[in-house]
Amino acid sequence: MTRQVLIPPALRDACVRAGMSPGIVSQTHVFLTGVTGAAPDGAMPESEEAQFHACFNKIGVVLAEADLGLDALVEMTSYHVGLRAHFDLFDRVRLQHLSDPYPAWTAVEVAGLRRHGAVVEIRVIATLA
Repeated sequence: MTRQVLIPPALRDACVRAGMSPGIVSQTHVFLTGVTGAAPDGAMPESEEAQFHACFNKIGVVLAEADLGLDALVEMTSYHVGLRAHFDLFDRVRLQHLSDPYPAWTAVEVAGLRRHGAVVEIRVIATLA
């Protein structure tokens, strides 16, 4: 089975260093690696809202490599440090980036994430159909 790797040029060096693919096209679906809200230079914004927007923007950049937009999402899992404290803000930002029909979504509270200072990591699956 042939799989297409999606690596936006801006992420190429980081992906090579980490030994990972931001996205993989497999048959009719695109699977994305979880993203945090780190800025392009790797700095983590202190603002939760800035992190949330950055996550959706990164997802959009990876999907664009397959000529897709956020409207192609069919499933989203978000992992949150302090979910209850920022859920309403996250939900407002989410609705600024996504539209009907919304992807299936699971929000999970976690004790921590790999990236220091990250309050959310989002993993998604999109469809090519």
